[in-house]
Amino acid sequence: MPTFTATLFKVPGKGGWTFAPIPDEHIPEHAGAFGMTPVQASVDGRRWPTTIWRDKTHGALLPVPKRVRGGKGHGDAVEVWFELDPARAAGAR
Repeated sequence: MPTFTATLFKVPGKGGWTFAPIPDEHIPEHAGAFGMTPVQASVDGRRWPTTIWRDKTHGALLPVPKRVRGGKGHGDAVEVWFELDPARAAGAR
């Protein structure tokens, strides 16, 4: 998967998640249980295992925890990279 720039957004409310939206051209074809896709992701060079979510309003989303995004938050640009995690995808079937 190529690298792309995304603008983080936070879901309003206490405990709201922060996401990096995935452009349509980078959405993986594979979707596991509940439309989630297990991936290895990197945001600004910090890599971790996670899952791409699908949302009817926002499309495909990469949840980005605080430990990964550091001081960045809503409205900040980040460099995103991800690839399908075949081991976790196979185990989810």
